[in-house]
Amino acid sequence: MEQITIQVKSKQKARALIDFLKSLDFIEDVSSNSASLQNSAGLKETDFFDLAGIWSGRDLTLDSIRSQAWPARI
Repeated sequence: MEQITIQVKSKQKARALIDFLKSLDFIEDVSSNSASLQNSAGLKETDFFDLAGIWSGRDLTLDSIRSQAWPARI
């Protein structure tokens, strides 16, 4: 058995495609993930402050980051 994933921009067109696929006799199962349609970017919503402190305890400066990123320029 093969599985295909399709991303559709329009909720209405996705519904029409699902209805069409269900009408075919060789299709065993058609399922949709409505949560992915609500969040079109596919990004998980998080609180900005959840990331606070991820760089704590590290000695980072702009110069040290730049020297690692572009060693030939400095």
